[in-house]
Amino acid sequence: MPRRRILLPRPARSQVNRAELLLEYPFAAPPPPGEVREVAPGVHWLRMPLPFALDHINLWALEDGPGLALVDTGVGNDATRALWQQVFDGFVKGRPVTRVIATHLHPDHAGNAGWLTARFGAPLWMSQSDYLMAHAWSENTSGFSIDAMLAHLRRHGLAGDMFDGQASRGNAYRRSVPDFPRTYRRIIEGEELGIGGRKWRVIMGYGHAPEHASLYCSELGVLISGDMLLPRISTNISVNQVDPDANPLALFLGSLHRYTEVIGGDPLVADPLVADPLVLPSHGLPFRGMRERVGQLEAHHAARLEELEDACAEPRSPADVIGTLFRRKLDVHQTFFAMGESLAHLNYLMHAGRFVRREGADGVVRFVRAGSA
Repeated sequence: MPRRRILLPRPARSQVNRAELLLEYPFAAPPPPGEVREVAPGVHWLRMPLPFALDHINLWALEDGPGLALVDTGVGNDATRALWQQVFDGFVKGRPVTRVIATHLHPDHAGNAGWLTARFGAPLWMSQSDYLMAHAWSENTSGFSIDAMLAHLRRHGLAGDMFDGQASRGNAYRRSVPDFPRTYRRIIEGEELGIGGRKWRVIMGYGHAPEHASLYCSELGVLISGDMLLPRISTNISVNQVDPDANPLALFLGSLHRYTEVIGGDPLVADPLVADPLVLPSHGLPFRGMRERVGQLEAHHAARLEELEDACAEPRSPADVIGTLFRRKLDVHQTFFAMGESLAHLNYLMHAGRFVRREGADGVVRFVRAGSA
């Protein structure tokens, strides 16, 4: 099959091997919005638009007896629901939806969970932590209030127009997830979901969401990776206000290792479906080359950590180092995630003993290399 090249990001100074690492893309293009494409027996690919820079999400429909199990839902807006209606009128053709599975709580994945489950009388299946956090975000409770979020951003150095922009956004989560189910069915690590006569193993990943559920079918050699394993970008790894000392980057990197351990732990395993599964990501094209991509992501974050060590010879706040991690101009929406990502990398270095955290007289938290002034 044809192979397209992905280049490891090149930092200013790094010992990372910069040789090109190749991933294989079996499908040259996504299905048009409102249409469906089969990518493996009983596994169907939908793509929906998103109203921000990351402009699309991949969703999946799994044959489940006479019905369909839907994996992820798209953002909860009129445009996405109109495209869902095209799918209902065409591909679904009156078949029942047996369940709606959300890989995690983020709006592009769970935004239509309430609408779909109500429409079809189907249960929502997702992890407990993500289910509860979705309600906390939506309802501004349990430390997830707008005021708490703004105080967290201010404490970590965000100021001026970008801070004002965050304040003006209000409850962005509630707008994108306008209704959310009041009941659900919990899924847990290692559980095997019977869907369409096949078993899909739940693999929990951490760092991007509280409990991100990927699904792996060894019979098909297919991994629905959600946001944990993307082919061209690294998923956002953020620290939020309820756990400001968290180390989500360490959790994320540990989760990547688990994918290679759980899925054909022996890299020389004879069965190609197990050794090199078809990865179905939430963004980008389906690909093969899971192990290569894990290596790329590890190298990417190692390079970014190295750059932060150079940048923090003097105390720097998370807001100060956004430009080190992100070399393009960011809008208000992107800046929110960049703040979380900056703090995640700084906390990683602090937990590793390579950085020291200091709080200034102005109340802003800054980080400096251990042993620096």
